[in-house]
Parts: sequence; structure tokens; C-alpha cells
Amino acid sequence: MQKEDEEIEAAEKRLEPEAEPMLNSTPMRLLPKEADDGKPPPYEDCQLVEAPAIGRETWNQKIDFLLAVVGFAVDLGNVWRFPYICYRNGGGAFLVPYLVMYIFGGLPLFYMELALGQYQRCGCITVWKRICPMFKGVGIGICIAGTYVAFYYNTIMAWALYFLYQSIACTFNGGVLPWMTCQPDEPRCRTFEQKLNNSDIGKNCTTGENGTCTLSSSEVFFYKKVLEIQNSNGIGDVGGVKPEIAICLVIVFAIVYFSIWKGVKSSGKAVWFTATMPYIVLLILLIRGLMLEGSMGGIWYYLTPKWERLLDVQVWNDAASQIFFSLGPGFGVLLALSSYNKFNNNCYADAMITSSINCCTSFLAGFVVFSVLGNMAYRLGKDMDTVASEGPGLVFMAYPEAIGTLRGSVFWAILFFIMLITLGLDSTYGGLEAIITGILDEFPKLQRRRELFVLGLIVYCFIGGLATTTYGGFYVLNLLDQHGAPISLLFIVCVEGVALCWFYGHKRFSADVKKMLGFAPGPYWQICWTFISPVFLMAIFIANLIFYESRPVMVLGEAIPFPKWAIGIGWMITMSSLVMVPVYFFYKLAITPGTLKERFMKISQPEELPPHVEVLPLELLGSGAGKADGVEDNQQQEPTAV
Repeated sequence: MQKEDEEIEAAEKRLEPEAEPMLNSTPMRLLPKEADDGKPPPYEDCQLVEAPAIGRETWNQKIDFLLAVVGFAVDLGNVWRFPYICYRNGGGAFLVPYLVMYIFGGLPLFYMELALGQYQRCGCITVWKRICPMFKGVGIGICIAGTYVAFYYNTIMAWALYFLYQSIACTFNGGVLPWMTCQPDEPRCRTFEQKLNNSDIGKNCTTGENGTCTLSSSEVFFYKKVLEIQNSNGIGDVGGVKPEIAICLVIVFAIVYFSIWKGVKSSGKAVWFTATMPYIVLLILLIRGLMLEGSMGGIWYYLTPKWERLLDVQVWNDAASQIFFSLGPGFGVLLALSSYNKFNNNCYADAMITSSINCCTSFLAGFVVFSVLGNMAYRLGKDMDTVASEGPGLVFMAYPEAIGTLRGSVFWAILFFIMLITLGLDSTYGGLEAIITGILDEFPKLQRRRELFVLGLIVYCFIGGLATTTYGGFYVLNLLDQHGAPISLLFIVCVEGVALCWFYGHKRFSADVKKMLGFAPGPYWQICWTFISPVFLMAIFIANLIFYESRPVMVLGEAIPFPKWAIGIGWMITMSSLVMVPVYFFYKLAITPGTLKERFMKISQPEELPPHVEVLPLELLGSGAGKADGVEDNQQQEPTAV
């Protein structure tokens, strides 16, 4: 008995108080001193005892977190990409590969990243010290890719803000939406009313009779009024900055800054509006759309299954890409947002709920889009192929023209562009928070000046985005959209899954999840994490490389290809984030002492354990405590809150 007391007393002497107090007036955490060799106690020889994260804020309430995740996952792609991809790839039949990819690829990755962030409670850079240090380049690459997205994604919201301004301004100018009238300097322009009596409308510049073509008034308005792309000569001569778009971009970044400058305390309040408003507008637009004549024809066109399309490999590739980029694992956002959760939060239920909402929203958006486009096609007496499109062509040309034909068009236009802005804001909050959390966790001293750091990041992203506000900024935006993140992130998140499940170990990770939730992930999850999901990601990555084609930029009915030098710059942008993985690996290998084998062993093992978890030697916890790494040990002692 005396010997045991002496051991406990000796252990207490090894503990020293952390200088920084906990949140919510909780007791100060005690950390064990490092061993003589400077390393933390071996993971497998310790029992983990949960302690609150020191100095780390948490969400005010769970619903804030759920809204933030839903807001990030549900973005512009749900509205402008999924409906078009669905009908192009077999309509209702496309839901088969989409659901398969969701079940075996998207959902497991979504759950994995939420659980990882919640347990480790740190951003995408620091987390690798606790998993596998040699893969720290994954976190660096995520931050680099995230800045590229911020350069152009916010410009799309600036366009929407400009459209919103024009919609409001027209109420003082006769109530006619400006994109429903033709620009005097474009003889090819045709209004909707002119289309009703002109059969050659819908023929593009390459197939029009006698080499002529006609353009919709909304198309001319977007290119010549909003972008003023006629003042540029392609990506080689983009011209100056358009002041109106630059001002709109300043407003967008100002909204973003004051929404995230205080961390989850401020963004948690902002998402109550930005995450819920799109659903209110979608439901209103859906009800209005279903009341239109010809709307059911559009929906039938959207859903009609073409089962033979399931034999096309490209359909499965599109389904995999859509589910991956829609849910957003690998962007570091889910990791960052869940790192502010409470330790015992049910992240499993969160993953199921939020991912399901995201997929259902994509499906719902198809009804909203195709009901209105169906009415437009019906009135024109045209096939849906002539009015359906994706990307900017859908949300800034086809759909605005469609709602411009409705009674009370100004009201519907204002609602629609408010929805676009709020859809984009949520995703920007998440994308920038991933970068902010990653850097601040890696350099804790910056946390004392979070507001200034966030301001500096916002200014940096604004300066980077100025190129997309030029007269030829549309070309720059398309180049960044094709090369900024899609290809590199596929490889990066594949490496993330391999590092977590093969080096850190799926059993160890499952044990971490068990400590949080009270139950370990089943065989389905572990098999998906270890084998199916990495293969899923690598297959998409390879398919993107094999089927890579530089998409031309559509401008006023003409497909303008990128020159070779621009494509080269695009691949340099892609490689700048992707190359961080091997570069940091060799850097870490070079600075680590020992033989080559010893170096590899050191950099493949965790350097530290999460600071919110106390580590005590097993002999001081009693012989009944099981090892932390054993998922199979049903008698393992439950974590005890300190």
C-alpha cells in the first residue's frame, strides 16, 4: 500500500500546471512531463483520460455546428451543377451511381473527417503531428488550394451581388429587368418576346443558318454589361479592373470578415441566416415553378431514366466527382469545424444528417431549376436541350431569363440572387475557416491577434481575386476553377485516407472514435476507410488525368480555347499544392537524425498526443485498464472527465 502511494506521489510530481486557464472556469489541466528522450509516453502503454481543450472555443450550441456544416456542403454546385449533370447522364438512372458513390465513397470520408477533427481538435496542418508527421504536406497543400478557391469563388458572389443591385434598381426604372432587353451595340441579341416569333433562336454561332447566330438578351447582358468582356482580348490581355465588380467583391469580403473574425462565436450566428435562407427561397421558387404551364415537362425531362447510360464509365466518374466535391471532404473544412465540438458530441449522427441533407438539396434544386426552364421551353416550343445548361450559364443567363418572364419578375429575381449569395457565403466561411484554423493551431501565438490575422488573409485573398474582376477576369476564373483545387485535392485527400488508416491505423482511429461516442465504428466503416475510399479517390484522380481536356471558355456563343502557355500555368497552379506532399516528406526525412530506416520509423509515428487528453501510465490506473489501441477490448475503462 505504501509503495503504491509512493508511486502516485511520484507521478504527481511529474505533472506541471499549464499556464493558460480553461474556458468556462474549469480547473487547470495538468500535463505529464516528457520522458527523458523528449518524446511523449508511448500511445499503446497509456490510458487516455479526457480533459477539456485548453483555450479552444466551442460552438455555442450544436445547431450552430450543424448549420455551418450544411452551409459549407450545400453550395452553388448543388444548384448550377447537379441538375445539369443528372439529366445529362441519364436522368433518374444517374441516381444509381450517385447513391453508390455516396454510400461507399462520400459518406465514409465525410464521417472520417468529422471524427478526426473532433478527436484531435486542431486544424489541417497540426493534426499530422498526432497522426503521421511525414504527411504534414497534406495540410499545407490543403491551405494552398483553399486560397486559390477563395481567389475566384467570391467573385461569383460579386457577380450575384451586382445582379441583385440591378434587380433592385430596376424597380425605379419601369420595373423591367435589365437582362430582358437587348443591348443596342449587339445586333445578334434577341429578347424573349422576339424568340416567341423567331424560329432560329437557339441556334448557336457554329450551327446557325448562313453562318449567323443569335444570342439571348440575358447572355448579352452578362457578358457585355456585367463582365464587359468585349474590353479584353482573351486571357493574354485581360484589360483593367472593372470598378463595379471590384466594389461588389469588397462588399462580399467585408461581409465574410465580420462573420468569421471572432471565430465560431461569430460565424455560428451568421449561419443562422446564410444556411437557412437558401432553403426558404428554394421552397418558394419550387412552389412557384410547379404552378407554371409546362413545368412538369421540364421535371420529366430531368428525371426520365436512361438506363443504357449506366454502361458509360464517364457517368460513374461524373457521379463520383459530384459526390466528392459536393460533400467536400479533404478541403480541411469538416476537420476545422468539428474541432470546435465537444469531445463526446455524436459526430456519427452529424455525418448521417448533414450529408443526407446535402444530397437531398441537390435533388430538390433540380426540381426548382427544371420546373422554370420547362415553362420557358414550353412557351418557346423548343426542346429542353436549347435552354438547359450548367455553371454560370445556368444561374446568370438561363435561369434569370426564365424568371424574367414570370409575373412579378423583379421579386423573383431578388429572391434568387439573395439565395445565390447566401449559398456562396456559407462555403466561403468554411473554406477560409479551414485555412485560419490550420495556421492558428500551427502558430498559437497568432491566436491572440486573430482579428488582425483574419484581416490579413482577407486582404490577401482580395488582392489575389482582383485578376478575376478584370474585363477578362472570366477567363482567369475559369482557369482557376479547372486547376485551382479539383485535381490536386483528389490526390491530397487520398493520401490523407492512406496516412490515417494505414500508418496511424484504422484500429487506433476506431479506438479514438469509441472514446468519443462509446462505440467503435463497424466493419463497414473500417473497410471503406482502409480500402474502398482510397481506391475510390485514386480512381477519380486517375480518371481526371486520363480524360483531362482543357475546357474552352464559352463567350457570346463562341468557344474560346486556352492557349498552351495558359494551360501550362494552370498545371503549375495544380502542382503548387500537390507537390507539398512529397516535398515535405523529403524535408522531414532529411532533418530527422538516424539511419534511413530509423528516420522513416520516427516520421511515421505520432510526435504528440492531443493536448485535451491526459496521459497516465497504465500501472497507476490499475490493472483493469485496457490498452487504448484495442478496439476489441470490451472491458476497456471509459474515459474520465477531469
